[in-house]
Amino acid sequence: MSSPFRVHGALSRGVLAVAVLISLAVLFAPPSDVPDSPPGVDKLVHLLLFATLAVSGRWAGVGRGVLAGLLVLYAAGSELLQATDLVGRDASVGDLLADVVGVLLGLTAWAAWAGRNRATAH
Repeated sequence: MSSPFRVHGALSRGVLAVAVLISLAVLFAPPSDVPDSPPGVDKLVHLLLFATLAVSGRWAGVGRGVLAGLLVLYAAGSELLQATDLVGRDASVGDLLADVVGVLLGLTAWAAWAGRNRATAH
């Protein structure tokens, strides 16, 4: 019997899809829908959001290099779109850096978890 938590499984692809939908809501919400928060919390949200995208993407079977490239492009694109009248928010280099750090942390966490699971499977 197959585990629902296996890599490339339906659950992993579903989790990635939900993470992408949440990221769209968080990154492109109108300014009036963005709650006030203490300084720095927005950077933590960006970091955790992109770490989640990285981990769920690797779990779903997306290659590390492809995923890293796509997520960095997504981060940069989201910041550029936030600066337009379409979204009406401010672009932030700090948010972009938090996104990239989140990607790196997520990929590192996945590699550590996958490496440990491979070692215990032998």
